[in-house]
Amino acid sequence: MKHRPSLVACLSLCAAAASAAEPRPNIVFILADDLGAHDVGCFGSTFHETPNIDRLAARGVKLTQAYAASPLCSPTRSSVLTGQYPARTGITSPACHMPQVQLEKRLSPGKNPAFKVLNADSLTRLKPDYFTLAEALKEAGYATAHFGKWHLGHNLPANPNDRYEPKDQGFDFDFPHTPSAAGPGGGYLAPWAKFIKDPAIVGQPGEHIEDRMSAEAAKYISEHKDRPFYVNYWAYSVHSPWNARRDYIDYFTPKADPKNPQHNPLYAAMVRSLDDGVGRILKAIDDAGVADRTIIVFFSDNGGPVSSGANNGALRGGKGQLFEGGVRVPFLVSWPDKLPAGKTYDQPVISLDAFASALAAAGVPMPTDKPYDSVNIVPHLAGNIKSPPHERLFWRLRAKEFAVREGAWKLIEPDGKPAQLFDLASDSGETKDLAADKLDIALSLAASLAEWRKELKPPAFPGSSVKSEDWGPGGANQKNAAPKKNAPPAPPPN
Repeated sequence: MKHRPSLVACLSLCAAAASAAEPRPNIVFILADDLGAHDVGCFGSTFHETPNIDRLAARGVKLTQAYAASPLCSPTRSSVLTGQYPARTGITSPACHMPQVQLEKRLSPGKNPAFKVLNADSLTRLKPDYFTLAEALKEAGYATAHFGKWHLGHNLPANPNDRYEPKDQGFDFDFPHTPSAAGPGGGYLAPWAKFIKDPAIVGQPGEHIEDRMSAEAAKYISEHKDRPFYVNYWAYSVHSPWNARRDYIDYFTPKADPKNPQHNPLYAAMVRSLDDGVGRILKAIDDAGVADRTIIVFFSDNGGPVSSGANNGALRGGKGQLFEGGVRVPFLVSWPDKLPAGKTYDQPVISLDAFASALAAAGVPMPTDKPYDSVNIVPHLAGNIKSPPHERLFWRLRAKEFAVREGAWKLIEPDGKPAQLFDLASDSGETKDLAADKLDIALSLAASLAEWRKELKPPAFPGSSVKSEDWGPGGANQKNAAPKKNAPPAPPPN
């Protein structure tokens, strides 16, 4: 396990002080995969049935303006464990299942030789020199366990010195140990031989992996109830492939109403299995008698892919896009001992805030070895701090797509296309581009993005696509991006 010499002594002192004062909270981080912003009942679904997730919302805080650090899987996962934007860690696409090991940011030519622009490639592993949330909590005395999807790197048999898997990054326990899997290849229902390589993990034919995995997580919680624990339950649901328990599909089929935006029985069945897993974890925590001192987080790694049946509501776009449908996600936090029940919080927060929040709750100091972007949002959720946790939020998608949000304003700089400005307070569906009408705001946000890129210093960050001369009469962006007066907004893409 990696150590930060400047932290070890402080962690030990903090652990001793915490044990002398009050028990440190347990931390359970439940991460859904590809779950849409409105795919669960407490966030507006009228077709999917999620009684356990809804029960978690009732006992905690529902965050209505929560964001993933990326509209893609691996970058968001890296942000949770490192407290840094994916643009810092270099993991900017879901490439961490790839066999080649790439640990440094680099430039490479694109696939089309006619274009001379170089691409900034994503790293394919979370570098071992990052001091992860699991490592910090483990050094503070926590039992640490990871259940489910990892997708932050795997070790190659030919490279005995590889250190990229959960047990290399601070977790004592890892089940079912599938670090190279981008999803449950072969399907959710046993047999699972196509993505679980451990021959000892065998399910009864038709057993759902979430049923098995949540049962294992519940067992772990029961066995570690007498010491603080940090449990990652990173579900495979509701990522492809599209299959589910037949009895659940049959249950939802007669309930499907074509007039309802959500009417896919198969997808509803997948969401229900996710909810089942959450229910087993909640029951294990309650049965262990540790609910009052257990923080439970529910989150999604990115927005839902609209082609799958996910419902991002009025939000534009979905997975793989910087529009709200790709990055705004359901977010719940329960901590009965410290946070009010049934509260709604509507200021913007982001996935990387889990890092600072968990450390603060555990009484562990923030590391000082690297720049960290994470903010402790616990006092904000408790109502003790009224100002927003962040002045601005930033996103980088793959090589050359960027976005920034400040207040209600959001600027998106697509690759090779005019920048777009949206007022999320009046237009959460991002239907009306205001960059031409609000040029001063567009330029200010573009300058913020430019400063952010300069600070990060990765290769091949382009300059801003927002230039004042382009917005004058006859300017290039004026013709391409300015909305026509009194014209109806273009519908969001499907």
